[in-house]
Amino acid sequence: MTALPELKSAHLRYALHRPALLAALSLTALFSACGPSAPPPAAPVAPPPAQVGVVTVAPADVGLVNELPGRLEASRVAQVRARAAGIVQKRAFKEGSAVKAGQLLFQIDPAPYAAALQTAQATLARAEANLTQAAALSSRYKPLVAANAVSKQDYASAVAAQMQAMADVEAGKAAVMNARINLDYASVTSPISGRIGRALVTEGALVGQGEATPLALVQQTNPMYVNFTQSATEAMALRRAIEAGQLAKGGKDAASVTIVLEDNTVYAHAGKLLFTDLTVDASSGQVTLRAQVPNPEGQLLPGLYVRVRLSQAKAEKAIALPQQAVTRSPQGDTVMVVDDAGKVSPRPVKLGGQQAGQWIVLSGLQEGEQVMVDGFQKLRGDAPVKAIPWQAPGSAAPAATATPAR
Repeated sequence: MTALPELKSAHLRYALHRPALLAALSLTALFSACGPSAPPPAAPVAPPPAQVGVVTVAPADVGLVNELPGRLEASRVAQVRARAAGIVQKRAFKEGSAVKAGQLLFQIDPAPYAAALQTAQATLARAEANLTQAAALSSRYKPLVAANAVSKQDYASAVAAQMQAMADVEAGKAAVMNARINLDYASVTSPISGRIGRALVTEGALVGQGEATPLALVQQTNPMYVNFTQSATEAMALRRAIEAGQLAKGGKDAASVTIVLEDNTVYAHAGKLLFTDLTVDASSGQVTLRAQVPNPEGQLLPGLYVRVRLSQAKAEKAIALPQQAVTRSPQGDTVMVVDDAGKVSPRPVKLGGQQAGQWIVLSGLQEGEQVMVDGFQKLRGDAPVKAIPWQAPGSAAPAATATPAR
C-alpha cells in the first residue's frame, strides 16, 4: 500500500518535466541541422603518363654494308701430275708443309730417260760429223765446177748432201732437247709456291702410263679469294639509287670487304673487291663477285664458308634506327614520333636497307625529332606519354647511332 503513493508521485513528476524534455530535444535537432554539411567524395586521381623509350634523330653519313654468303678459294691452285712414265723412287716433301716454286716433290726413275738422252746426243754427234764431211765436199766442188773440172750434177749432189746433213743436225738437236725434257720430267717439282696437301701416290707406284697421274695438290693461300653472290635486282636498285642521287658512291673504302667467320668473329685483315661478273645466273638471278683477302697467318682455309660484308655506297644525312622502332607493312614503313607535349603519332618513312642490325632511314624524319623505340604496349589511345632516352639491351648508354632524348 505504501508503493502506490510513490508510483503516483513519479508519474506526476514525469508529467511536469515532459514539456521541458521535448523542448531540449527539439533545440538539439535544430542545432544539428544548422551545423556544417559533410564533404563530397573526392574525384579520382589521373595516373601518371606512361614512360616510353625514344631516340633523338641525328642525321649522319652512313656507309651501306651488305652481308652476303661467300666461300673461300685459294688464289692459285696447281695439280702436280706425272708427265713422265715410270716408278716413283721417293717423295721429297712433308705433307701439309709450305713448298716453293721449283722445289723437288717426287723423283721418278730417271734411268730410261738418261739413256734416251745419251742416244739422242750420239745421233746428234753423228749428224754433225756428216755435216762436216758434206760441207767440205761442197766447198771443194765449188771452184771445180766453175772450171768445168767436175760436172754440175756432182756439185749439186754435194750441196744437197750438205743441206741434208744440216737438217740431220737440227733434228738431232731437237731429239737431244726432247730427251733432256723427259729426263727433267722424271724430277717432279712444284710449279708454284704455296702449301702442299697429302701425297696421292707412294714410293714404288707406277705413274704416267697412258695419262698424267695426279701426285699432289699445291695451293697458294696468301692471298685468298672469296667468291660470293648478290641479287641482280639488289645490285641494279643500288646502281639506280646512286644515279638518282639518293645514295652516294663511297670514297676509297667504298668497295672494302670484311670477312666474318663461322663463329661470328670478324677477320682481322680487310680485303678488296676485284671484279663483278658480267653474267647473271639464269637459275638463281644472282651475280658473282670476287674479293681478295690477305692471309699471312694462314687462318683462312680454301673451301671455308664465310659471310662477306661489302661496302658499296653511303647514304648522306641518313638516320640509323633500331629495328624495333620501324613497323613494316604492305602499306609502307612507319615509325612513332613523340612531340614535345608527349603526343604520339605515326610517321611514314623510306628505308635504305639494314646496317649492323639497324634500319637506315633515308627520308621522313627531321633532326631533333624523337622516335619511339619501346613501350608500345603502354600506349592508351591519345593519352600523352613521357619520353625517356632508350638504351640498347646490355648497354649502359643510349644507342651510338642516336642521341639521347631531349
